[in-house]
Amino acid sequence: MQIGVVGPGAAEATPARYELARQVGNLLARAGALVICGGLGGVMEGVARGAHEAGGLCVGIVPGHDRGAANRYLSAVVCSGIGEKRNEMVVDSSDALVVIGGNEGTVNEVLLAKKHGVAAFGLDCAPVVTGGRRLDAVVIVDEPAQAVARAVATAHAGVRRKG
Repeated sequence: MQIGVVGPGAAEATPARYELARQVGNLLARAGALVICGGLGGVMEGVARGAHEAGGLCVGIVPGHDRGAANRYLSAVVCSGIGEKRNEMVVDSSDALVVIGGNEGTVNEVLLAKKHGVAAFGLDCAPVVTGGRRLDAVVIVDEPAQAVARAVATAHAGVRRKG
């Protein structure tokens, strides 16, 4: 089972969101999930650190060609060389997503998940709204354990919705 974790990078992630990501990474590793993320700082580093601390694996798909840009807690780094288009690789490599916080890149990943039928469970994030209409794209949860339990159950069930 592969669970993606998405959220803001180092410039926008708050310390609280970093800690949420660390907890999620730890819980996912303990559940036996391979964690997928964008490989950089902020939420991505937090989740990789949590997985690392629990003895789990986290693969980062970085936007450029330089593995040195990746955070130090990753088990493996994939250099996509395609910039932010790598968001689709994160989504398509995941059986479910945990969304922590949000920015433009995160919203992009959530919309890709909706389109590709990947369930998304959000912590400390707002619903996605477009044209005044709330999209059914993220199930908002209150605690890291709840997000992980929902994502793991979805992955085990092999559930992919049609977007």
